Amino acid sequence: MDPLTAQQFLLGLYSSAVESVSAEKCLPAFLPKPPQSGRSLVIGAGKGAAAMASVVEKHWRGPLSGMVVTRYGHGAPCQQIEVIEAAHPVPDAAGQQAAARMLEMVQGLTENDLVLCLISGGGSALLALPAEGITLPQKQHINKALLKCGATIAEINCVRKHLSAIKGGRLALACAPARLVTLMISDVPGDDPSVIASGPTLPDPSTSAQALAICKKYGIDLADNVQHYLESGAHETPKPDDVRLIGNTHHIIATPQVALEAAAASARAAGITPYILSDSIEGEARDIGSMHAAMALQVAKHNQPFARPCVILSGGETTVTVRGNGRGGRNAEFLLSLTIALNGHSGIYALACDTDGIDGSEDNAGALTFPDSLARAAAQGLSARAHLENNDGYGFFNALGNLVVSGPTRTNVNDFRAILVL
Repeated sequence: MDPLTAQQFLLGLYSSAVESVSAEKCLPAFLPKPPQSGRSLVIGAGKGAAAMASVVEKHWRGPLSGMVVTRYGHGAPCQQIEVIEAAHPVPDAAGQQAAARMLEMVQGLTENDLVLCLISGGGSALLALPAEGITLPQKQHINKALLKCGATIAEINCVRKHLSAIKGGRLALACAPARLVTLMISDVPGDDPSVIASGPTLPDPSTSAQALAICKKYGIDLADNVQHYLESGAHETPKPDDVRLIGNTHHIIATPQVALEAAAASARAAGITPYILSDSIEGEARDIGSMHAAMALQVAKHNQPFARPCVILSGGETTVTVRGNGRGGRNAEFLLSLTIALNGHSGIYALACDTDGIDGSEDNAGALTFPDSLARAAAQGLSARAHLENNDGYGFFNALGNLVVSGPTRTNVNDFRAILVL
């Protein structure tokens, strides 16, 4: 297989993975029946929320109203459901205003009404309504610190829930006594519904004490009022045994595993045997990159644990502890580390992309690497290790012309990695 064919093969796997978890493909089968009497209100948040709302409108029978919040540039055309765009991953005033409006929107509902909540990854930052006594700048500061320190998404969302007036089940309380159905696209390892977008309509098993411990673990500097808010324990989220949430239902309509299986099917159709390592790999992106490289080299040299030719697939959400000032998300960081560890070994090609089409806060989904990537970089005077130490995977792969730019996909099941070993 020549390099161009290898590139097309890997991009095809990524395309198959993303398409398999699109709202159009996954959502219609989970739509609830409209209420016999009463309103049908749609709310939601996430990078896929606007696309989900558009699909609801397309397939719904009867009147609809409502509002969803999505990331800037991730909107989709809707006629009855208002689409608001806000900032991600660090929240802004637009997200705060939208969250406040959403809480107002669900006031005064009755048991005859239906609330359909559409949740996907990114919703936590997009629904940014600080708890009473906490300011948006304080939440922004904590959010930035958590994103840079290497905390897992579960840890980040635990803190977010306990500093919020809407997350961690609080939105569900506001919807009562209406029938509440939540449809979710999972972007979290393990597909825990209470972690996806910080679970605004799900009971929360975590505690304020755990949120405080996470901040302490990573050395997050908390203002006195925030510290006291968490220490007091007086503002807990509703727990799984909360009777006010009885009768609410939720369905996870798309997962990382679905995307990996779709990519595997595409690989088989092309005559390449796929192997799915895991849909929930976590850890430092550069460490996970080195680990994947070691496995790929074992396959290339010894046909162990898999025989060539094959493609190794994995998903999950890695983290990056930011030490430099370069550009690049966790997929570029993973791929740069993998490239260094492969050291130009012939016959190994790889792709790492975020399924939402945005790697971190950059304009690319991820990148590709080839056996000659290090040599081409050296010819330009680029040091792969220096770029890695500066957290500048974007700069490295941009110089090589190997960024993958898909634009927003309007879905999100997190990282997608494919390593082709010929």
